Amino acid sequence: DFAALGAWRDGIEAVLGGHAGVRVFGAGVSRLANTSCLTMPGVQAEHQIIALDLEGVAVSAGSACSSGKVEPSHVLAAMGVPAEEAATAIRVSLGWNTTEDQVQRFVEAWNDVYAKSKAKDVAAA
Repeated sequence: DFAALGAWRDGIEAVLGGHAGVRVFGAGVSRLANTSCLTMPGVQAEHQIIALDLEGVAVSAGSACSSGKVEPSHVLAAMGVPAEEAATAIRVSLGWNTTEDQVQRFVEAWNDVYAKSKAKDVAAA
């Protein structure tokens, strides 16, 4: 049900939004219970999609109506989000058959990708 999806979405956002520089779009406003859009600073959305796919997790960049496109979301552009930041945003959608284990798997995979990106930043410095 949508209440459970909303609780899972809020849990995802609470954990991932706690990382430095991560922005959750639409947090705190009324929106779909099953969808989240968030950034991973310094990591292009395309790279995140590939890295998460290798971990068995499917996410998207942009809005649902622009699936298959690589450009940053036109919705984020309309919200005034700078193109550089929008290019690091992914969309996470939960469905009627999503399980709590899958939500946890996504969080773990995202955290791994985030940690690896920060390790690369430190190595490059």
